[in-house]
Amino acid sequence: MAAQVLNTIGKIGVGLAIGASVVNTALYNVDGGSRAVIFDRFTGVKPNVVGEGTHFLIPLVQRAIIYDIRSRPRNVPVITGSKGIVGDECLSDDLQNVQITLRVLFRPIPKELPHIYATLGEDYDERVLPSITNEVLKAVVAQFDAGELITQREIVSQRVSEELTERATQFGLILDDISLTHLTFGKEFTAAVELKQVAQQEAERARFLVEKAEQHKKASIISAEGDSQAAGLLAKAFEAGEALVELRRLEAAEDIALQLSRSRNVVYLPANQSTLISLPQM
Repeated sequence: MAAQVLNTIGKIGVGLAIGASVVNTALYNVDGGSRAVIFDRFTGVKPNVVGEGTHFLIPLVQRAIIYDIRSRPRNVPVITGSKGIVGDECLSDDLQNVQITLRVLFRPIPKELPHIYATLGEDYDERVLPSITNEVLKAVVAQFDAGELITQREIVSQRVSEELTERATQFGLILDDISLTHLTFGKEFTAAVELKQVAQQEAERARFLVEKAEQHKKASIISAEGDSQAAGLLAKAFEAGEALVELRRLEAAEDIALQLSRSRNVVYLPANQSTLISLPQM
């Protein structure tokens, strides 16, 4: 009798354990910032997207695929060629190899997750982002020469952003931010740019020296013209009369007297000294 009871209890325990295991495998959680897609072995990918929370599925028949729908960063390096240029102002008439690193913030469109899983799988970003980034960057960069890529970087970035956003939408992706974080050229082009900058600085310095010499020349001419005009005015004053000479003599005598009166060793003006005061009157 006791053996039968123990056997019954054992069967009940095994049944409960199996039931608990089945219930556990029938439950799955979708965390915040995530969505789930259900794959059914008989009907395929379900069209509905499962939101956050705890949900049921049929064990061994259905499987939940969890997707993170929050924005994630990704850096995509690309090596491409700029537009060939011909002219006196260019550094080279050949295509320049450009190494560009593009940083994007991407996330999937929640309602497109069933289609993304059915066509791209769980690693959709590895399949999509490198290919469309290479395609768009090469198409856009080929429209600019090396100099324009440097001087018109904002225009290049804006055009890349517009075209890449449009391409990503076709695959069910949203790009929240796109930026060019790295832009370098080949060693030959970089050396040519440095040489051109040095030449421009030397030219600016030479032009400054020329302008400085011109200013000195103009100042000397103006000074000489002023001295000539002053001499002419004095000559006219001497020709007009001797009143100016008498005035200058009195002013000089007054100044000499003032200086002598302040001296400690002279307390009077000697009458026998030859000063401007003792000059004969006109």
